[in-house]
Amino acid sequence: MIAEKPSIAVVDDEPNMGKILSKVFIMEGYEVHAFDSPVTALPVIAAGSVDVVLSDLRMPGMTGEEMLEKLRAQGFAGEIILMTAYATVESAMRCVRAGAFDYVTKPFETKSLLATVKRAVEKARRADRQRSTETIPATTAAAPASPNIHSSIDKELIGNSPEMATVRDLIRRIAPSEASVLVTGESGTGKELAARAIHRASARAAKRFVAINCASIPETLIESELFGHEKGSFTGANEAKQGLLEAADGGTLFLDEIGELPLALQAKLLRALQEREITRVGSVQNIHVDIRVVAATNRSLSTAVQQNEFREDLYYRLNVLNIRMPALRKRASDIPMLVEKFLREFRERDGLKVDLRIAPDVMQKLAAMEWPGNVRELRNYVERLTVLSEGPLITMQVLTDLSTYESQTFKAIRVPPGTDDAPPRDPKEISDVINFRHARDRFEAEYIKKVLRSCGGNVSEAAKKSGMSRRNFYEKIEKLGIDPSEFKGASE
Repeated sequence: MIAEKPSIAVVDDEPNMGKILSKVFIMEGYEVHAFDSPVTALPVIAAGSVDVVLSDLRMPGMTGEEMLEKLRAQGFAGEIILMTAYATVESAMRCVRAGAFDYVTKPFETKSLLATVKRAVEKARRADRQRSTETIPATTAAAPASPNIHSSIDKELIGNSPEMATVRDLIRRIAPSEASVLVTGESGTGKELAARAIHRASARAAKRFVAINCASIPETLIESELFGHEKGSFTGANEAKQGLLEAADGGTLFLDEIGELPLALQAKLLRALQEREITRVGSVQNIHVDIRVVAATNRSLSTAVQQNEFREDLYYRLNVLNIRMPALRKRASDIPMLVEKFLREFRERDGLKVDLRIAPDVMQKLAAMEWPGNVRELRNYVERLTVLSEGPLITMQVLTDLSTYESQTFKAIRVPPGTDDAPPRDPKEISDVINFRHARDRFEAEYIKKVLRSCGGNVSEAAKKSGMSRRNFYEKIEKLGIDPSEFKGASE
């Protein structure tokens, strides 16, 4: 039975801190139990009906981390929030991975702490209600949602390889948590698919999933996109605008390519995640937001931290839980399943009346090919095969025709970028080019790779050198399946 008043246990070896927190929570309508030692707190918490434990991390005799482990071992089903100083953030992260709901850094704002505790209480009580329904006979109890959730994860993140099985298992385990998640992996491996799967399997599934690509928005606009702005706050701000953090309230915010976020905005994002508050550009009004953050990157953020390109405190805040998406070359056994999935998608999208199929020898060939662009590149290639195929069966001849066509197209456009006085090409060389868009894509891919190589993989520098906006340049590399990290450290 759920108690009418939410109950909190405050554990802190500083008596004044315990008194202050007790007073704050009592005024907010909570039932509070205060302890100055984990040793005295443990038996009371384990035996009572406490929803949330708010504990200091570093205490004599027993640390908050040790108390967390003991409570979980004793079957405590409530939520645990740890309070810590900045110097112990890494330890707090370990605690969250071990089952803590969240951590707050000292000194903290009362409003932010109250918001965190409120979310923890809501989660604890949802879990309590769910446990209660398990005792109700099946004829009257609501059907559990978990099978549908698991089916959705299996449908989107397909593959029988051990690597994908590990990814799906991780998502099922971490989705119910409120902790931040960092999804890493090469371009084209499906990082956004993983983020969406986490959202759909969480308690926030009914709310919005808001995605933003931090690399595709010009630096002058990204603050407004994230936090919103007030009317007249800058030239062109003709009306107030809600930011994406605000739009994601109650749901999940997906920050793709987080490693490209400018340093100046990293500090503001960190504060928003810690305090659960944002301030629109041109405003002094704080707006409360309740969001879960899933971030993604194809860069090594730990290396970026060492090179002072990414804030260490933001890195720890985002990297509470980590999912590494495997490269396609590490799960080649999944290629047949992926190809079949893409064929079904193309059939439904294009309204085809016949089932597209891949001949066994073609499938064997696809499984043996290298895919540096990963799943995205494979999908694009299969789409080109379906376009060139004149019947429902994609044969080896279709694959050969595509390879010949691409080879001739590549030969026809291989003129060094910026070479105005290059000798004219014989028209016969391009007589077999049957699709201008594909020829253009080939040229753009070669050009962009050359620029990235000359800039050592730095996207911002490459965009400037090419004369494109950073956003347009990033859209190009996404479309063409180019991974800038491949050119890190290279220069011409």
